Amino acid sequence: MTNRKRRPIHQCACVTCRRHPHSAVAKQHRAINRVVAILDERSRRRFVGLLALQWKRGGVQRLVEITGLSRNTIGRGGQEIEHPRRAAATRGIRRPGGGRQRVEKKYPGLSKALAELLKDATAGDPITGLKWTRKTPDKISRTLSRRGFKVKRTAVRRLMRERHYALRVNRKRLTKQRNPDRDRQMRYLIRTRRAFEKAGFPALSVDAKKKELVGNFRNAGRTWRREPMAVFETDFPGDAAGKAIPYGIYDPARNAGYVVIGISHETAEFAVAAIRSWWLEVGRQVYAGQHRLLIQVDDGGANDSRSWLWKAHLQALADEFHLTITVTHFPPGASKWNLIEHRLFSPISGNWEGQPLRSYETILKFIRTTQTESGLHCRARLDKTVYETGLKITAEAKAQINLRPRRLFPHWNYTIEPRAPVGKK
Repeated sequence: MTNRKRRPIHQCACVTCRRHPHSAVAKQHRAINRVVAILDERSRRRFVGLLALQWKRGGVQRLVEITGLSRNTIGRGGQEIEHPRRAAATRGIRRPGGGRQRVEKKYPGLSKALAELLKDATAGDPITGLKWTRKTPDKISRTLSRRGFKVKRTAVRRLMRERHYALRVNRKRLTKQRNPDRDRQMRYLIRTRRAFEKAGFPALSVDAKKKELVGNFRNAGRTWRREPMAVFETDFPGDAAGKAIPYGIYDPARNAGYVVIGISHETAEFAVAAIRSWWLEVGRQVYAGQHRLLIQVDDGGANDSRSWLWKAHLQALADEFHLTITVTHFPPGASKWNLIEHRLFSPISGNWEGQPLRSYETILKFIRTTQTESGLHCRARLDKTVYETGLKITAEAKAQINLRPRRLFPHWNYTIEPRAPVGKK
């Protein structure tokens, strides 16, 4: 019997495996590919065809991405499973090297032509070798055909994937002005958060999400429906039933979120009121007996490090619950590294994409039902308080804030300690 060469383990090309390589879904896909690699040709197509039949709608396309087998091969395997007589009449297993040759063997100059074609339209990462291009497989296939290479778009897509090309979107990573203290402050943020978590103290990541119009407005994204949902043609604020101002509190140690929806203005009073609500409903139960709190927040908006109103309201919170509150601000241009952005706000946006936010109750339900495979869960409440803008703090009130600046970058890092009650020293 001829020794059959083992098939290389295919690297799954689905979105889940690329973004979450350690998830349960990615592990399942790797297990499928390990089984596919040790099977012969006939057993391979029947195994994958059986999976396609079990997964039903969309199963073939998913298995094409997972295993790298063609749709025809998977479809043939499924037919052999459904019709045993047809399977009995199939030919034997091909010898090693049998079957249709790959296009790169049929056209020796194809790889060079493809590289030249993509040369002017390619950008990439010099460290990882990952490349991306503005041209689509359809356009590349037609261009190659005009040059004498009869290559279909599926083959072009495979060749591009093997050469580390991928579809990518723009990422906000660059800043016009880079603060020289940025890296030191980022390292300090990480050290401080780890120290609080190790000691069992709450360490929160807080921020305000972008404001949303409440009404039958178009929301970015797509949903599975028989018919498209009709929404307003325009997004005029005058047509809205109101505006929603989400202020989020994220606890990385527990992978839990808490979002307060405001209806008036994003002010320092509103921000601290949201943190106070979290402490009343969650914090003092989960962190019972703890009197230290870390808040990591951006350096702008309602929680600006230069805002004395923000510090004054934090002082009131510290006095009310006898909390020692440590605040660390992200440096300018680094707000996207705030954990709440990609661990809480991103899943929330994904949960309600393509869905009009017609009412406050709709918004609250979408937030409360936001979950991820890593175990994220979230609470939400509506704050109907109308917060005033343009308030100023007096010099006397500023002097009464019990603020202790930290040694490193005191304008970004400080601690507010509770003041002694009136009549006590």
